[in-house]
Amino acid sequence: MGLFSKLSKLGVSLTAFFAMGMAAALASQPEEWQIGFQEAATENMTMITDFNDFLLILMAAISVIVLGLMLYVMVRFNAKANPQPSKTTHNTLVEVIWTVVPIVILVVIAIPSFRLLYFQREIPQAEMTVKAVGYQWYWGYEYPDHGDFAFDSLMLSDEERGDQPRLLATDTAMVVPVDTTVRVIVTAADVLHAFAMPAFGLKMDAVPGRLNETWFKAERTGTFYGQCSELCGIRHAFMPIRIEVVEKAEFAAWVEEAKNEYAEIDNADAMVASAELEDAARQ
Repeated sequence: MGLFSKLSKLGVSLTAFFAMGMAAALASQPEEWQIGFQEAATENMTMITDFNDFLLILMAAISVIVLGLMLYVMVRFNAKANPQPSKTTHNTLVEVIWTVVPIVILVVIAIPSFRLLYFQREIPQAEMTVKAVGYQWYWGYEYPDHGDFAFDSLMLSDEERGDQPRLLATDTAMVVPVDTTVRVIVTAADVLHAFAMPAFGLKMDAVPGRLNETWFKAERTGTFYGQCSELCGIRHAFMPIRIEVVEKAEFAAWVEEAKNEYAEIDNADAMVASAELEDAARQ
């Protein structure tokens, strides 16, 4: 095992220790006293976590080296140890070192950073598409590949949420199959919002009149929670996101049920709208 792997494992272990048992808790939602990332549910989030750990180790190493140099200078060149101060005004080697070393550090950081950015922005061939629309203040989801049905997802009150987490519980959820590349088209109907799911490493702005897109491929089933991550108004803190990742057979069954359920709702809404138009015409 290489030095970097050992240091990385050490950093992960220390994070788990200071998180007071975070590893034993559910990874699909934030936990009390949690100071680290939620457990990754996608390859994208795994890469983000690895990059974060790498930067943590690199920053710690730089801090220790700089501290060591400062201590050496204070001891070696203080007035008592060096009563005759040096009058050196130029040192080519030192200047080359303090120029080249930061460049090398930036290159070392840039390589995995650009690799991660490319992985996130290069959307692979999607197996399905879901459209997420931000409203004031809730989310709506559309499934154009599965009958083009749509539904809204509103936050549940403390009395309604049951065992779901407070301020994250919703009455409906975006349901997707596991091990499936899902393209998410994100937009907004009114003001700026942001669609974010921490366990997926997912965050995309929802802009009125514009379609942004992102993607994810969940590697395990479960319930995952996120929130709007843009200051969108007075109820910004009350438009959570819940994604249910299920087996493919369960997803197929859910799609059939959802088609019937939301088709009935759409028909009822259409009848109400038609009745209102007729009343308005009579008047």
